[in-house]
Amino acid sequence: MTDNLGKIVVLASGRGTNLQALIDASKENYFNGYISLVISDNPRAYALERARLAGIPTVVLDYASFPSKKEYEKKLLTVLQEENPDLICLAGYMRILGKEIIKSFPHKIMNIHPSLLPAFPGLEAQKQAVEYGVKVSGCTVHFVDEGMDTGPIILQECCPVEDYDTPESLAERILQHEHRIYKEAVKLFLEGRLEVKGRKVLRKR
Repeated sequence: MTDNLGKIVVLASGRGTNLQALIDASKENYFNGYISLVISDNPRAYALERARLAGIPTVVLDYASFPSKKEYEKKLLTVLQEENPDLICLAGYMRILGKEIIKSFPHKIMNIHPSLLPAFPGLEAQKQAVEYGVKVSGCTVHFVDEGMDTGPIILQECCPVEDYDTPESLAERILQHEHRIYKEAVKLFLEGRLEVKGRKVLRKR
């Protein structure tokens, strides 16, 4: 049943709301792919429960149980290579992937970030946006490179920042945009409609 579908692995560390959006999109046949595995570095991540409820296999690589980042990355790379996915999606995954993983899956790893990159990379992007006083923020889907939120941009969507916004209220509104554009980026990728040229990601018709 899945022979002609793209295989997706999702890495998550927390609540897994973007994972849920991808699960729902897959069930609705929004894109031509399925999630074959969910990996978490956090054994308490609710994302694991979302995967279980959807009947998706999980692997827990508890970061705290590894003697070093190098050993953790080595094991993660082994799991990914054994699964051999067409696409890896980071969904609230709170670690920067090492260069060996990036090199092993060039332009096959996506991330979603709650700002209009290159503005406000890293943690607490919504708090950064509110404190800076910008009038428009949003979210970005990008291919992952070795930097922090510096990879080629696939899709972006704007979200107005209201005068009354707190980091929490802005984050909640941006999240709705994240759910929409992440599944669209996955759809474009699995249809073979994304072409990376330097820093630009071109959308083929």
